[in-house]
Amino acid sequence: MSDNYVALLGTKGGPAIRPSSSMPTSNLCVFDGHQIVVDCGLGVTKGLADQGMQLKDLSLIFISHLHSDHYLELGPLIHTAWTAGLRTPVVVYGPAGLDAYWQGFLHSMKADIDIRIEDEGRPDLASLIQFHVIDAGIVLQTDALTISAIRTQHPPLVDCFALSFKTASSHVVFSGDTAPIKELEDFARGADLLIHEAMLESALPALMKRVGNGSDKLMAHWLRSHTFAHDAGKTATNAGVKHLALSHLIPSDDPTFGIKDWQNAVADHWNGPLSIGYDGIKIVLGSDKS
Repeated sequence: MSDNYVALLGTKGGPAIRPSSSMPTSNLCVFDGHQIVVDCGLGVTKGLADQGMQLKDLSLIFISHLHSDHYLELGPLIHTAWTAGLRTPVVVYGPAGLDAYWQGFLHSMKADIDIRIEDEGRPDLASLIQFHVIDAGIVLQTDALTISAIRTQHPPLVDCFALSFKTASSHVVFSGDTAPIKELEDFARGADLLIHEAMLESALPALMKRVGNGSDKLMAHWLRSHTFAHDAGKTATNAGVKHLALSHLIPSDDPTFGIKDWQNAVADHWNGPLSIGYDGIKIVLGSDKS
């Protein structure tokens, strides 16, 4: 198997889970054996383990924005990796304010962390973690990998980012949470894989009823801050990407709507390889098969 792939660990848009639900957003990118976690929604830790990742090898994490379905399990992931043998630095890139979440997590777990350092001889957890604030432009560049970001349209948040991961042989772009934006077409130009958030327009009224405690403001948020599946297809076509994967699905857990509905939603706008995300799907780069 290729050393380059993306595993969609959690493919549900929004933080709620229900019986038989998929899990909120998290992903694993692997480039030539180097593992990068993108977003840490609920379930990320188990999702990584299910992919065969040794959590003690955790080293690089990106958080696209500060909505709970993208970073709720960041602290528990790092802590669990620590209990699994982590002793090397973990670098976390994310919006301004993410470090405050981490400090709050450390405070909430202080008794446990202190006991494990004293009683079990663990290294100081806080000293292992480094935070860097994302801004638009090149975020990280090495000889083998260039990671860049653009701001997306996801009001009311401003610091919400699409992310590009480019090596000599692979180019993967995550749309992040966003309404359709022209800038994403240029940002994803020619990518091997575009992972784009998607809403199924016909399913939104039923989802509103199931949510139960949202007002018309929730529907207004969806419409101004997210992308319909057909518009994701347009973006992929205009960007000339090689493969489109739909994730952060809204909804992902309504049995009334299935894979055929998602395929039909993009059919008039995208005719290339298409993956409809489900938890655990692995998309091999350089192949039309997933």
